[in-house]
Formats: sequence, C-alpha cells, structure tokens
Amino acid sequence: MRFSQILALLLPALALAADPRGPAVPDYPADEVAAGIYVIHGPRDYPTPENQGFMNNPAFVVTDAGVVVVDPGSSVQTGEMVLRQIRRITDRPLLAVLNTHVHGDHWLANQALRAERSDLPIYAHPRMLEAVDAGAGHEWVARMLGATEGATRGTEVVGPNIAVGDGDEVVLGGLTFRFHYFGQVHTLTDLMIEVVEPEVLFLADNATNQRIVRMDDGSFRGSIAALDAARARIPAKVLVPGHGPTGGWEIVYDYREYLAGVYETVAALYEQGVGDFDMKPQVAARLARFSDWAGFDDELGKHISLAYLEAESAAF
Repeated sequence: MRFSQILALLLPALALAADPRGPAVPDYPADEVAAGIYVIHGPRDYPTPENQGFMNNPAFVVTDAGVVVVDPGSSVQTGEMVLRQIRRITDRPLLAVLNTHVHGDHWLANQALRAERSDLPIYAHPRMLEAVDAGAGHEWVARMLGATEGATRGTEVVGPNIAVGDGDEVVLGGLTFRFHYFGQVHTLTDLMIEVVEPEVLFLADNATNQRIVRMDDGSFRGSIAALDAARARIPAKVLVPGHGPTGGWEIVYDYREYLAGVYETVAALYEQGVGDFDMKPQVAARLARFSDWAGFDDELGKHISLAYLEAESAAF
C-alpha cells in the first residue's frame, strides 16, 4: 500500500483524535408559543449526520427570576445551541431543567446547561433516575454517536437529580409546574408537564405531531388511556409535543387516533386468527391519513408487532 493510501486511511482517525468534540449545531429559531414560553422546533427526522442528532423540541420558560428549560435535546452541542437562543432573549440565570423521559434525544443536552450552572437542579420521574443510574444514558450516548457518525462527540451523561411524580408541583420564578404521570405510555418514565398559569402543556412523546415515534418501551393501551385522562384532567390551551409543531388539543386527538387505529385493528385481526406478518395492509389502510407523517413507514411494521404482543397478552 502506498504512503498516500495509508495517509488517506489515517486522516479521519487523526482528525477525531485532534477534535474530541463534534461540530456545533446550527442555530434554530425559538418560537414564542405563549407569553414567555419558547419552543425550538427541531427536525422531525431520526438522528442523522445531517441533523447532528437534533430532532426534538427543546423549550424554555422565561420567568421574572430566571429560565426553566424543558428537554434541552440530544447532545452537548444541541444544549449549547439552546443556550445561545436563550441568551438572545434574556440574560436571566438558569433556574432548573425538566426532563420528560429517558430517551436520550430529549435530555443528553443537560450537560451543556449544567456546565453553565454547576448546581442546576434537573427534575424527572424517579423511574428515569433509576434508568439513568442503570446505564440508559451511556446506551443513548452510544446510539447517538452511531446514528450521527460521530457528530455528537463530547457528549457525557448528566442525568436528573430530583425526582418528581404524579401531581407534584414545583414553583419556579412565580410559575407553577405540575407533573402528570400515567404509568406505561411511551415509556415507563414519561411525564407530561403543565405550566399552570399560562395554560401550557408539554406532552413530550406521549403525543407527537406529524411524527410517529417508537413504542418499543411503551404500551398502546396505556397511551390511549393516558391521553384520555390528560384531556379530562388538564385545562391547557397550548400543547407542545415532543416532536412536531405546537398546537392545541387536536394534537392529542390525532395521535390518539393513530394509536387506536393500530391497536384496535391489530386486536380485531388477532381475534380472527390473522398473524401479525399479514396485518400490515389492513392496518395501513385504516391509517392512510397518517402515511405522510415522518416515521410512518419505518415504525408501522414494528408497531403492529408490538400491538400484537399487547393484544395477545390482554387475551389471557
């Protein structure tokens, strides 16, 4: 092998060694969805080298006393981008971070915010604290590195340190943040976060908009029940999904329709003795209106298999 060929093979590795961090995430605008509440609506794709792993909806709430951040994103680079957007609006200090669930695309950016304030409190459900302690954060760091071909290099696990459960309230900067937990929904760790006074609800991945998300850790029946309970319990007017555009209760109605369409069709076909590998045409036909949502083609087959197992379990 010629020296030039050897050098060509070595240069990428040398570059990684010289730069232990991935590149900065470009700035995305922060949209004010209610008075003092901003959402950075991320791409609706899976994590890729092109989006550098940024694909959720980080949000921040500006209060008289400081800033509360909800789900800052998937990497230290995304967290630094979120901080840049915050500093374009206010120089008030960070008060707290709220993490909605254990999937790392929503919280690995904690690292950047904790770097700005070393004693920053980070709230999450106790099951999330347990999962991070058990290694979930390291699994997500590795997953993001692989999916982005190294763009998230430098990200370290900085998990939540304060547990909150269903019905708990925390007053930050004069606003009440109320936490809602419904059991196994998208995962076993999911919180919905209500900002009481401005009537805003952070849905996280319990309901997304124009984006279908994985259900590997979730429950279709639990998700449907949770969305029904949230509608009955929470008097919010502005709803922020974990992925996709902010809106109103139509987000919940639409995502519930998708989840029920999968589960009810699969359950009915299961009763008829149809195998999960033969169900996709009928399920896809019922869900045709969602076919242009990001993730539909990737997730539908997996969702059918998961719903089949859930229907089978419910039958016994």
